[in-house]
Amino acid sequence: MLLTGLLDLSLWGYLVLTLILTHITIVSVTVFLHRHQAHRALELHPILSHFFRFWLWLTTGMVTREWVAIHRKHHAKCETADDPHSPQTRGINEVLWRGAELYQHEAANQETLERYGKGTPDDWLEHRIYTPHHVLGVSFLLVALLILFGPAGVAIWAIQMIWIPFWAAGVINGIGHYWGYRNFEIPNASTNIVPWGLLIGGEELHNNHHAYASSAKFSIRWWEFDLGWLYIRLFSLLGLAQVQKVAPVPKLIPPRPQLDLDAVKSLTVNRLQLLSDYSSKVLRPVFRAEINAAAQRSWRRLYRRARRLARRDVALLSERDRQRLVEALESSSTLKTVYQLRLQLQAVWEQQAMSHEARLESLKNWCVQAESSGIQALAEFAQLMRRYELKSHHYS
Repeated sequence: MLLTGLLDLSLWGYLVLTLILTHITIVSVTVFLHRHQAHRALELHPILSHFFRFWLWLTTGMVTREWVAIHRKHHAKCETADDPHSPQTRGINEVLWRGAELYQHEAANQETLERYGKGTPDDWLEHRIYTPHHVLGVSFLLVALLILFGPAGVAIWAIQMIWIPFWAAGVINGIGHYWGYRNFEIPNASTNIVPWGLLIGGEELHNNHHAYASSAKFSIRWWEFDLGWLYIRLFSLLGLAQVQKVAPVPKLIPPRPQLDLDAVKSLTVNRLQLLSDYSSKVLRPVFRAEINAAAQRSWRRLYRRARRLARRDVALLSERDRQRLVEALESSSTLKTVYQLRLQLQAVWEQQAMSHEARLESLKNWCVQAESSGIQALAEFAQLMRRYELKSHHYS
């Protein structure tokens, strides 16, 4: 019986079963561990919450407190030597192929667990079963699959065991901080990688997540697909989940005669989107015009490189990148102006203690500089800033 198992499926049957099992695991990680436990972006019904805890114990052996603490530390220490799994400090191969080992190493750090693991499940089941006997679940799964499907069950179990270590610990923590596209220029190297949504449940939208860590929804652009959010909406309709927060969505109204406090409050909430718009609506067209106008091929090549560098957060630029950028900016007063105004705009929100009234005066002065610069893209962007309005969110 152990050679064949109680159930005999076709090859496609085994493949479908494997995908279903691993898919439930991915949903458990992204909805329960990540968005609910680590960031409190949503609340889950106790029945659904415990199902996810049980499933993760059964299929991964991960301890909730350990996963949450390590992930929170990753956000707090991102891209530094204290980041548990940054490819920027440890190398892409180390994180991609040895991500699970990095996780285990950090899980043994009691200081990490005590500082970053607060608020995780602290009941009888956690103390008596899930934490002390975290290997028991995956062992039980192996036996169950072996009895049901024979050697094919062992193969299914093996795939289940490597699914999270590879996709989450390796791909998301590795490639998600090394290669991909960025919607938001923030002081870490996080990226969005597509089209892996069906396999990773929305976790591939990693730059979006780092920009708005407490958002239950990871997708930002209209064409981005967050499978985890689809499940959250379904759970909400069933009364099993309640969304606490999502990333702000700019609301545009007809331009005000001038900036006011309402506009400043909206711009503050949407500042990351505003800076992203500055890159696409100011930096991109102005750099394109300078590239097309450059007489020499060497200058065109320099401007193309500088266009990419001008959009990056300053903290992510190497010394060589800074030198190239300075060389390009010094050769063009137009490029220098739009880049300096970008830094000034960003600096308005870097002073966190600044009042809304002080920000209003700073932004008014910024708009005066933009409109008097003689650069059309800057003048149009100043008009766009006067259109921002606060938009309220309603969750079911």
